[in-house]
Amino acid sequence: MSDVRVIIHRDSEREERVVTTGTTAADLFAGERTIVAARIAGELKDLAYVVADGEEIEPVEISSKDGLDILRHSTAHVMAQAVQELFPEAKLGIGPPVKDGFYYDFDVEKPFHPDDLKAIEKRMQEIQKRGQKFSRRVVTDEAAREELADEPYKLELIGLKGSASHDDGADVEVGAGELTIYDNLDPKTGELCWRDLCRGPHLPTTRFIPAFKLMRNAAAYWRGSEKNPMLQRIYGTAWPSKDELKAHLEFLAEAEKRDHRKLGSELDLFSIPDEIGSGLAVFHPRGGVIRRVMEDYSRKRHEEEGYEFVYTPHATKGALFEKSGHLDWYADGMYPPMQLDAGTDYYLKPMNCPMHNLIFDARGRSYRELPLRLFEFGTVYRYEKSGVVHGLTRARGFTQDDAHIYCTREQMAEELDTTLTFVLDLLRDYGLNDFYLELSTKDPEKFVGSDETWEEATETLRKVAEKQGLELVADPGGAAFYGPKISVQTRDAIGRTWQMSTIQLDFNLPERFDLEYTAADGTKQRPVMIHRALFGSIERFFAVLLEHYAGAFPAWLAPVQAVGIPIGDAHVEYLQEFAAEAKKKGLRIEVDASSDRMQKKIRNAQKSKVPFMVIAGDEDVANGAVSFRYRDGSQENGIPVDQAIAKLVDVVERRVQV
Repeated sequence: MSDVRVIIHRDSEREERVVTTGTTAADLFAGERTIVAARIAGELKDLAYVVADGEEIEPVEISSKDGLDILRHSTAHVMAQAVQELFPEAKLGIGPPVKDGFYYDFDVEKPFHPDDLKAIEKRMQEIQKRGQKFSRRVVTDEAAREELADEPYKLELIGLKGSASHDDGADVEVGAGELTIYDNLDPKTGELCWRDLCRGPHLPTTRFIPAFKLMRNAAAYWRGSEKNPMLQRIYGTAWPSKDELKAHLEFLAEAEKRDHRKLGSELDLFSIPDEIGSGLAVFHPRGGVIRRVMEDYSRKRHEEEGYEFVYTPHATKGALFEKSGHLDWYADGMYPPMQLDAGTDYYLKPMNCPMHNLIFDARGRSYRELPLRLFEFGTVYRYEKSGVVHGLTRARGFTQDDAHIYCTREQMAEELDTTLTFVLDLLRDYGLNDFYLELSTKDPEKFVGSDETWEEATETLRKVAEKQGLELVADPGGAAFYGPKISVQTRDAIGRTWQMSTIQLDFNLPERFDLEYTAADGTKQRPVMIHRALFGSIERFFAVLLEHYAGAFPAWLAPVQAVGIPIGDAHVEYLQEFAAEAKKKGLRIEVDASSDRMQKKIRNAQKSKVPFMVIAGDEDVANGAVSFRYRDGSQENGIPVDQAIAKLVDVVERRVQV
């Protein structure tokens, strides 16, 4: 038996090893239970893969991103096997790994019931304990069609080989290369227990699945299209250890408490009425206060930074979006046109930038006016699919805090640097402090302009981002069609990442709109355009802050900053006088003069997450003082009225949490 030389990569270390012909990746990492696959020449392989002479092999840990995907996709197979054992009529859709878990789609006669999920999970546990082996088998298209003749959705996927999409998860089933089926085999007899069309790789056996749980079921269109049949989707999660599963479930419970849709209803902040339509929110008075304060502070800071305010209409002729390129590249995300004025197409605007270009172009511009910073709270409309609409974070109508900066090529780098610093500082003012940056580069299939301008724009943004000293993450192909962008990613109070501000550098729209300014030497020059949304949208930022603070906003943003709670009816008038003085200082304060007992008033204020409860009794009235009770239940007694009001004002002005 001849020898085979391989090189094993572990981080920066290289180990050359001589093994016998027929050695598998599993043999190379024998005894290392955390190794679940191998990467060879950039491709993931099962541990059953037989290594060849000269190959460089990198072990894949179960806790790595690839390892988690393999774990979760293998668990999806176990779930699908359990479903078909319990519901033999179920037809298989697609079962890809997703963030923190997996799902699988099934065509069944009636939706799954919660009791069904319990039964499926119990059967999965039985399959896991059996230690069934995941065994890869290469098949021809014809053989796969014959073997899967009773699985109509799998037959459709076979026809997609080489063109399957990542967006709908089809690429986990069929790729550009050979077609494979994974068999689940009995570990003792080798008998076939179940099989599925799949690219792999998979775990060696079901015993390598340490911890999982089924979460919920929902309806989903086959491959995400409303034109296709409606299937039933079961979501689950899987983790490398029971402790990690427990931590994830605790995290989900905390996230559920913070869900902005739940808090929005409980705190009477906003609603999304069916009578208006999916993804179209209305803000109630208390939510309106928060939104107004957010906007007012943003306006003030923009004015200080030299921005000029503009306003544009909600609808426009389609020709404007033909000129900008949005109808070529973005039509699927726009509402259908309205035909008016003898057949002219009008669209609800999905973007503000084309209209800002018209403002720039309304008269001649001089280099002395640049940089020109135009700012608008502009409401836009995007026809998001019903399956992705989610409260305020993915809406169909929303208001962008949209700015477009027109500058010279020479001003470009400094303006970008100033803009990014301004963006980060303003986000910090709202209480977000944990950031990293993402650089989105050209999609080679979806862009306008020359490679040279894209390269210059991308490198300029890279240098600007690096100056902030924050982590910079690449997002290959993630740019809009007109230019690369920096995205500010922020982590909230429980560690979730949200995309906040975006800054895009654009050489192309000024070209399409033939924008010009007169340079110092009298020549006509093309400005550079910077697109910048700081919140992204007011609605989404509102939702992020609501979840970040779990509804307990700092006093400067809270709809009610303080509520007066009298110990008895005799103290109501005293607190009303206190509230009147506080309101003169611009504070938002109410007095609970209801017939409820004091303890219930305190509970009501706590449920409403009011920052300050101002309590007064006989001793407070006699001493011209009040007592503060805070959200955590602590109390500060006997504060003179003037000092109490001064403290409220100070906390609001400093924008601190209490």
